[in-house]
Amino acid sequence: MTALVPTERRGAAVLMVLGSCTSLQVGAALAARLFPVAGPAGATLLRLALAAAVLCAVVRPKLRGWDRRHWSAAVLFGLSLAGMNGFFYASIARIPLGVAVTVEFLGPLVLAAALSRRARDLAWVGLAAVGVVALGWSGDGAASGLDPLGVVFALVAGVFWAGYILAGARLGAVVPGQGGLVVGLAVAAVVLLPLGAGGAWHAVGDPRLLLVALGTGVLASVIPYTLELAALRRLPRPVFGVLLSLEPVVATLVGVLLLSQHVGPLTVAAVGLVVVASAGSTLSARASKPPAASG
Repeated sequence: MTALVPTERRGAAVLMVLGSCTSLQVGAALAARLFPVAGPAGATLLRLALAAAVLCAVVRPKLRGWDRRHWSAAVLFGLSLAGMNGFFYASIARIPLGVAVTVEFLGPLVLAAALSRRARDLAWVGLAAVGVVALGWSGDGAASGLDPLGVVFALVAGVFWAGYILAGARLGAVVPGQGGLVVGLAVAAVVLLPLGAGGAWHAVGDPRLLLVALGTGVLASVIPYTLELAALRRLPRPVFGVLLSLEPVVATLVGVLLLSQHVGPLTVAAVGLVVVASAGSTLSARASKPPAASG
């Protein structure tokens, strides 16, 4: 029998995604302070490792009784986290935050289009695509003079972002609670250890930078990934993917408020398109089937 997505569950999921986007981008802006000392890889390692430690202390996951399904879901989720975060931080070290998120969003956007079978869903995805492209090419020369390697890193991060959505939906269905998130964060930190250990060690010796790293871990990992896993248990994956179109919008706003970046009329119009697409995809989810049973 096809299950419906209750209105209250859908509304709560939208708020979760919005909260996740906001927390994630504020954390990304904060993480930039670590780059001069720790580098992108070191900053990513510190963020994920500290987030795993904080969440483990709060959740105290019970791993006894986990079988192969639980561990494989958590490890795949951790690998997607490592790739998504590692390449994204390498990207924002070379190109502006809003542009990097816009390019990276092509991953979940293509995934949403691939997963959908309804013309209406594809129309919302297409509208979001127009807004994302306009957002990436708006402002005072945002799309000119970009570091090509930074753009490539953002594209690779987008591929891992799409994998993160798929792996997160599976993790949320297989593993109850937040234990899978704790293991996934730990796996991601271990994967990045060879590349980021040197830079992370330099930052650990400075109490001020260690505090910044802790704040980054909470804002950019603990809060957003907890909210997104909860949202993935409430929304179909195509709708969740389109809702993530709020990510470049929030990144642009964070750039304006925290980094004093200029926003022109084209940016405002692009933001409006993305918001309309997100709202439309959410409203059309009334008759959609959930991605999987809640854990």
